[in-house]
Amino acid sequence: MALPDLDDLIAEVDRTCDTAHRPGGQEQPDWLALLTTAAGLAGQLQSLADDLVEDYVEHCRMHGASWTDIGAALGVTRQAVQQRFHAPHKRYGPDTMTDDLRDAMVHVKKAAVAHRNNYIGTEHLLWGLTAEDNSATRLLVTGGVRPDDVHRGVGARLSLGASQAAERIAWTPYSRKAIALAEDRAEQRGSARIDCDDLLMGLAHVGRGVAAAVLVEAGFRPDGVE
Repeated sequence: MALPDLDDLIAEVDRTCDTAHRPGGQEQPDWLALLTTAAGLAGQLQSLADDLVEDYVEHCRMHGASWTDIGAALGVTRQAVQQRFHAPHKRYGPDTMTDDLRDAMVHVKKAAVAHRNNYIGTEHLLWGLTAEDNSATRLLVTGGVRPDDVHRGVGARLSLGASQAAERIAWTPYSRKAIALAEDRAEQRGSARIDCDDLLMGLAHVGRGVAAAVLVEAGFRPDGVE
């Protein structure tokens, strides 16, 4: 995969900065407005890069690598890498999920293993949520979206990896954000357990990742079904 080209990024800043080119025939654009837009785009790229590194740090920790080894791989000290990544991610056990969501998680794991993926991405979660009838598929129907279309759409995005499936598979940063949002939604409903529709809404509200893209393409609008 080619990295973003600097000229393409500059063109994107120029295209998306609404206030830089005001009507009236001014000779110079608003360079400060362009700088603000460029800084925002750079922040998004940095956030994406941070999520990428965090994902592999999570895998290294899950499979027994020491903080010293991780720091050496990143070219920093053990103390530096611990300060950045020391906070453990919350684990969501079966007792935090409804029976339907636990059933969906079986399909999630199967999808990752079948495609030899060493991670649980948003695409795996959406595949599992739409494998059987549950509160997520019913919420899609409420939003005017056919669950089968979503299931096929996300299935087409599942790519075959080269990893030997491990018993413990780390969730990607976007997947962890989605289930954290799902937990918040469940609590707002007064429920102690996360259900399938909670996770579906979490995937939609993350706004990034394969699942969010598939849901947008299918026409699912989370604000319209809350």
